[in-house]
Amino acid sequence: MPYIKPEIRKNLEPEIEMLVEKIAEEAQKEDPKITFAGILNYTFTTIALKTVKKLFGNMRYWIIASLVGLFHNISDEFYRRLGANYENKQIETNGDLDVFNEF
Repeated sequence: MPYIKPEIRKNLEPEIEMLVEKIAEEAQKEDPKITFAGILNYTFTTIALKTVKKLFGNMRYWIIASLVGLFHNISDEFYRRLGANYENKQIETNGDLDVFNEF
């Protein structure tokens, strides 16, 4: 989960902001709707793998399992906090699917 101690957030935030600016700058060189997801994928994958290299030196199964779980949890939490709320608003705006009521 992304809820780390405030002092760690404070230490990371300046570099995160610089990286966000660079990612946005690169994405805007082409169509951001097409490029931003690939750029984010590259960035997060590279950060994860370089961090593993720096901390542990090599790859092990438990690291792979941890990273897969990490990325899965990121996806789940992102959807839980943003995606589900967005979907619920769209249901309110456009109406639900009747077929859901059958289950």
